[in-house]
Amino acid sequence: MPKVYCTSFDSKIGTIYVASTEKGVCKICIPKETKKDFFVWLSTHFNEEDVVENKSRNKEVIDQLTRYFNGKLARFSVPLDLRGTSFQLRVWKELKNISYGSTVSYKQLARRVGVPRGFQAVGNANGNNPIPIIVPCHRVIGTDGSLTGYAAGIKTKEFLLRAEGAILV
Repeated sequence: MPKVYCTSFDSKIGTIYVASTEKGVCKICIPKETKKDFFVWLSTHFNEEDVVENKSRNKEVIDQLTRYFNGKLARFSVPLDLRGTSFQLRVWKELKNISYGSTVSYKQLARRVGVPRGFQAVGNANGNNPIPIIVPCHRVIGTDGSLTGYAAGIKTKEFLLRAEGAILV
């Protein structure tokens, strides 16, 4: 099993937990998810003895997230190590195509991944996204424009979309 390097840092939205492997970032927990949630996820994907505290291995992702929160970064370039089903991976790949400052509806996203009536399945995949912000699930909204369904809470989703200029004050 590969080693996974984890750490936490304080951001404009609260404490964020980050984990990465040699391949790239594999997990980000943003507020509403707890440290316990973070380690439960890690324990389902890695052996406990392979989880190592290491802030320096996550320096680049912390730097990019900090620049994003400060309005200095619109596109992330850190490598990712996404872990999910083939359908989830398809949805998450499509999420990365939603431009900074833009939104799409769950229905539009379902069409984009080839399951026009599968917006509920797309919503579930979105909710299981292990790398929020970098894989921008916050950019998916209700068909009526409402801010629905975000694991970190609607206030965090609203904050992120306002910061990107996707919704107005």
